[in-house]
Amino acid sequence: MSVSGTHGNVVENGFTVVPLKVKQDDQVAHHLFLKQHRAKESDGSKPQNKTLFVVNVPPYCTKDCLKNMFSKCGQVSRVYLHDRPTSGAPPKNLSKYFSKTKEPQGFKVAYVVFKHPEAVSKATEWSFDKPFVLETDSAPLLTGLAKWTQVYEMSVVDVNEMQVEIDSFMVQFDATMEEDKQKAKETEGVPDEEGWMTVNRHSNKVARRTETNDKRLKANERKKKKETELLNFYRFQVRETKQKQIVTLRQKFEEDKQRIALMKASRKFRPY
Repeated sequence: MSVSGTHGNVVENGFTVVPLKVKQDDQVAHHLFLKQHRAKESDGSKPQNKTLFVVNVPPYCTKDCLKNMFSKCGQVSRVYLHDRPTSGAPPKNLSKYFSKTKEPQGFKVAYVVFKHPEAVSKATEWSFDKPFVLETDSAPLLTGLAKWTQVYEMSVVDVNEMQVEIDSFMVQFDATMEEDKQKAKETEGVPDEEGWMTVNRHSNKVARRTETNDKRLKANERKKKKETELLNFYRFQVRETKQKQIVTLRQKFEEDKQRIALMKASRKFRPY
């Protein structure tokens, strides 16, 4: 490690090393490694000039913990947690009962998005002698029995709340299906510029045959027929080449048999 700058910060391979303690009186510290986020591609959720990339985030460190810690450097807009580095934001969980994504377990990487760019510079210049502390009087950290009790209580499903969410989803789903059905009926039987009609599962009619459609269908049939003939031609070539190779091998085999017979007859053939 090497100390750089006048702020007493420690930098290793481009990452600023910041000690992390659970409590102020702890003698042992965990170390976070952070730097400004830089990515070739981004969906806009993590602007490079306002985003801090943090690695070696321990399992017990949550989004709220990170937000409380880095609020000392500036106002935090949002925090993303991933199990590995990524350029995009995790998909939003529209339901807490039917979620497709899970919170990353074990050690994680974090992206801390600030409201102002200068907060990133302040975080990367954080002094190594000032460790971050997770647990404060205003933000206590749940551990031990209290933590497991909270996890258990969160795992218990509120049936009434879940039913309300299901009913809300089904109302929205039915409205979307009705809207799609209405759009399908509006386009049914309406030909486009080339005379084609839209046929869908709600249609009772079929596309009418026009001169333009007939010409297009015949052209497609001729093209497919030509491609099939060409493919069959190549297949015939390959088959004929293989047959010639087999005939040649048989001729060489017969010649070798005759040569061996002559050598035996002249007593010059000694295989051992």
